[in-house]
Amino acid sequence: MTFIEQLRAARAQNDSHLCVGLDPDPAKFPGAWRGDASKIFDFCAAIVDATHDLAIAFKPQIAYFAAQRAEDQLERLIQHIKRVAPQVPVILDAKRGDIGATAEQYAVEAFERYQADAVTLSPFMGFDSVEPYLKYEGKGAILLCRTSNKGGDDWQMQRLADVPGQPRLFEHLAHLAQTQWNKNGQLGLVVGATYPEELARVRAIAPDLPLLVPGVGAQGGDAAATVKAAGTAAPLMVNSSRAILYADNGPGFAAAARRVAQATRDALRG
Repeated sequence: MTFIEQLRAARAQNDSHLCVGLDPDPAKFPGAWRGDASKIFDFCAAIVDATHDLAIAFKPQIAYFAAQRAEDQLERLIQHIKRVAPQVPVILDAKRGDIGATAEQYAVEAFERYQADAVTLSPFMGFDSVEPYLKYEGKGAILLCRTSNKGGDDWQMQRLADVPGQPRLFEHLAHLAQTQWNKNGQLGLVVGATYPEELARVRAIAPDLPLLVPGVGAQGGDAAATVKAAGTAAPLMVNSSRAILYADNGPGFAAAARRVAQATRDALRG
């Protein structure tokens, strides 16, 4: 299946809009695992095992693995997800943003080495920073559009004087992703839950694109407002990471993660 088809299948099977973010920080691991980077796979695999029937997607953040020299554990983890939950797509959160031969190598990394189903990208350098990923048929490329960080205002909210109607940068990007950039139906957008008005605006401009929405949970985004703003006609992936991963620091951490994931899934569904 293509990435979009996987999303729709996972949504139907798990009745979910919840994306579980995998951002393993050994300093926060439970019990005897605390501080032990060799336990990254074990920790994340336990989270996956506890939540795979509640998620529309899993999103490992590559920096948390690379910083601990744990790329081999990331490879094992993605293989584990594909065994345990073959219907749930994996989004490699890498936010790559280069061009030419370098972008081609990043695409190899995401789709051949790690076997991810989609990857997050920064489109600041334009379409030629996105195009190499689209050569991988059926894979997803999810572009940063209106991010949840405060510094996003520095660029994303600026108006473009040379574009008819003078849209804001994030609006113009959403339009390009919905239209001429989306040649094979592989694109999605990242829009923060902390900006529900902009989220609704992106959905109006790009009604067909899957949206990856960080910011619910530890960052304070409201689940109900997020679903209302984004709608559910096209795939919606609302990410929660820390609130699920670190719901408990004892031996019952995986069960606690499941309880939080289920409550979040149900809040989004409701």
